[in-house]
Amino acid sequence: MLTNIRRKETDELYATSILQQTAFWSAVKSSLGADTLAVNFTSSQSALYGMTDNRPTVHSDVLIILQHIDRNHTVAYIPYGPELEPADEFQGIFLEELSESLRSYLPPKCILIRYDLCWKSYWAKERDHFDENGIWKGEPDNPSQEFRFNFNTYQWNFRKASSNILPSHTIYLDLTCDSDTLVKRMKAKTRYNIGLARRKGVTISTMGMEGMDIWYELYRETAERNHLLLNEKKYFEAVLTARADDTRSPAVVSLLVAEFEKQPLAAMFLVITKERGSYLYGASSSRQRNLMATYALQWEAICQSKAAGCTEYDMFGISPIPDPHHPMYGLYRFKSGFGGDIHHSLGCWDYPLNEEMYALFRVSELQSQGYHLA
Repeated sequence: MLTNIRRKETDELYATSILQQTAFWSAVKSSLGADTLAVNFTSSQSALYGMTDNRPTVHSDVLIILQHIDRNHTVAYIPYGPELEPADEFQGIFLEELSESLRSYLPPKCILIRYDLCWKSYWAKERDHFDENGIWKGEPDNPSQEFRFNFNTYQWNFRKASSNILPSHTIYLDLTCDSDTLVKRMKAKTRYNIGLARRKGVTISTMGMEGMDIWYELYRETAERNHLLLNEKKYFEAVLTARADDTRSPAVVSLLVAEFEKQPLAAMFLVITKERGSYLYGASSSRQRNLMATYALQWEAICQSKAAGCTEYDMFGISPIPDPHHPMYGLYRFKSGFGGDIHHSLGCWDYPLNEEMYALFRVSELQSQGYHLA
């Protein structure tokens, strides 16, 4: 199925809308001390989709982040990759062959490959997994998921990870329509709040590193308010300063700040990769929330993405369903107001390379679970 498997420079990673599979993201991770590598491969159309056309082979690649878990052992983490998404019945066998092909490029004591798949969930493609109101019922238990994912594989080796790292549920906005249509697709309250912020005098500025202190204070306040793990400033500095302009897969990063009378009220990172704008990180103040600065901020990011030629906008992370008890319900309510289509992905899947060490890793991971920036 796979040919032309070779390691290549991360600068040669193909252009993609998936931020976490770009040369830019490799630059971010490398600046933070991580080891990254890129592997190229080619596959036939028939092996991926069960059919052939005028393009008999498909060329693709993956960006791998090597995460050290102790002095000797590593985990190979593939964020939102591979981009190439086969037909359902070929996904397991394709990923199995890719995993075995990657073995020789990984450190000798790498204990697993973790794929953080953005492929659409099988259970989001079937009508009987939605209720009468169109609300997703979610995925079945892990054994059922693993049975379906491993179907057609030779070794039945894939395990559903205990938790996902990157968001596995998001909303995509179609930016190919005109701005008036985008506004009409919003919920009435969202349209009103955007207008209210404008009438009240909320302004949006695009900043670089000069806005980092503003960002981090808003971020610190947000993390404390929502009882989130506080990440170091250097992480966000890396995202804002990383450069991959001379590569095949660069990115444009902007720090947008919403202010009222020179008082920062909200901020976010907007990242543009190929034809997609992504809302990566956001933060807001508890002060003057009645001015609806976050709505103005999000609308500005959407408009900037559209002006840059993007065809879609990724809201990046919501709860899977509108459940008030879910910790990300507030994001669901806020982001769904802008319209768009909800996307449920398959999330994290593990391919153990060392069964004994993998079992120990799973136990330690369950004991120290916590959200972190990937």
